[in-house]
Amino acid sequence: MRDQKIFVGGAGGFIGGHLVRSLLGQGCQVIAVDLKPLKQWYQKHSEAENYVANLQEKSACFKLMEGCDEVYNLACDMGGMGFIENNKALCMLSVLINTHMLMAAKHHGAGKYFYSSSACVYPDYRQQDSNVTALKESDAYPAMPENGYGWEKLFSERLCKHYEEDFGMKVRVYRFHNVYGPFGTWDGGREKAPAAMIRKVIEALDKGKTEIEVWGDGEQTRSFMYIDDCITGIDKLMNSGHSDPLNLGRSELVTINQLLDFVEDLAGVQLTRNYNLSAPQGVRGRNSDNTEIKKVLGWEPEVDLKTGMEETYRWIKEQFDLRKSGKHVVQ
Repeated sequence: MRDQKIFVGGAGGFIGGHLVRSLLGQGCQVIAVDLKPLKQWYQKHSEAENYVANLQEKSACFKLMEGCDEVYNLACDMGGMGFIENNKALCMLSVLINTHMLMAAKHHGAGKYFYSSSACVYPDYRQQDSNVTALKESDAYPAMPENGYGWEKLFSERLCKHYEEDFGMKVRVYRFHNVYGPFGTWDGGREKAPAAMIRKVIEALDKGKTEIEVWGDGEQTRSFMYIDDCITGIDKLMNSGHSDPLNLGRSELVTINQLLDFVEDLAGVQLTRNYNLSAPQGVRGRNSDNTEIKKVLGWEPEVDLKTGMEETYRWIKEQFDLRKSGKHVVQ
């Protein structure tokens, strides 16, 4: 990787910021691009070339990608379940980002292209039980992905595959399963369940409240992957010869109630749970079958939920306290 020129779309976001840090640590020249103003980036690395640009626009992709050896697409309009369910059209417009980035990567002769897909590509009919059978890669078809966001991701996967078949591009695709950790969204409506739970518990402690709202009945199941495993997995896949979509997630299945148990233990509190059955809940159960990634890479995500949540809680509590003191923080 050393001395390579790398393009990272979505560099101001959660995963993108961690990825840029990792690539810089490997000695790469990094072109970091995001739509958000620089002050809203979760991590801004001075060693990178940082640009604010709309990657839905073809001209921006062609201009900024010139001379790049590898391209990473982590840019999309997305958030937690509340955002995804209420912004289906916005989520689908992210197809413009991947389309124009693929066109620019081909035009400039980039050696490899990474696309960040999602477990939301899997059909609802395979995720209707909290005691869910772990999802393997072939389960994506026959297709019936999550409305909006899931359809965009599945279409973009196919587009990547056809660019590989028609033009010989080296494409790598991961289906992320609920990535969490420090330097991510924790307030404002786009945050995912781990960060939302942590923030709600911290807010309850701060305000002296004894209750917390839980979306759904709390028995929905998910697996959650710590950010360090996500970055490690991306590096391993990009250095492999595997081109079909792979799951990237922990296989440690927990209920939302159990996730809240973790957070309450960290905070040293027990709160009364008010279950909001009309709130967005997503599928009933989702877990990652890691048979294929272990076969292909000889590895799977390793950080257990307790360890990852401890680090995430510590960071969000620090951000909460900084905001309360009047300092600017990215939420």
